[in-house]
Amino acid sequence: MPSSLVRLSEIDSSIAQDPKYFGSDNFMGRPIRGYLAPEVMLTREAAEALSRAQIQAHDRGYSFLVYDGYRPQQAVDHFVEWGADLTDTINKKTYYPEVPKSELFDRGYIAARSGHSRGSTVDLTLTQEGTPLDMGTPFDYFDELSHTENPAIVGIQMENRMILKDLLEEAGFKNYVNEWWHYTLEDEPYPDTYFNIPIE
Repeated sequence: MPSSLVRLSEIDSSIAQDPKYFGSDNFMGRPIRGYLAPEVMLTREAAEALSRAQIQAHDRGYSFLVYDGYRPQQAVDHFVEWGADLTDTINKKTYYPEVPKSELFDRGYIAARSGHSRGSTVDLTLTQEGTPLDMGTPFDYFDELSHTENPAIVGIQMENRMILKDLLEEAGFKNYVNEWWHYTLEDEPYPDTYFNIPIE
């Protein structure tokens, strides 16, 4: 493991984790290749920035729940293999009810490379007293409703998205506009490196 990749729990144990790709609670319905332990890993720089944001979140009565961080390239390859198999739609109703699986590549939901493999991107939500806040869609929901500022998302759901966005932007992260949960450290240390070391 590169020396700059660390377990998030070793930097800030107060940040809750639910590594979706280690188990079967994800859009593929099975453990994903390269996730050999229920750990979220990030570059040290991203983990420390997230820890700073967690302090600010606590001050406002919130906490983070992280679904994914560093993602080995082999996991991304696993996504691509799954995307090419149009017969495997086990979790379509939950994760992409409005999008034909054949269009997941063209619409950008699956790609051959992911910023996650560079180690400084995190997928997360906010919790209050241990309960995830209502963000209008679940994590990894392949739909335009997941776009961070989709005008169809209103009221408390949009407010929650903006609280998450504000906290992370203040700590140096930038949101991916098509996914409310997806943030990348702007000054990431490995902008051109895609790691393929398993999480263990």
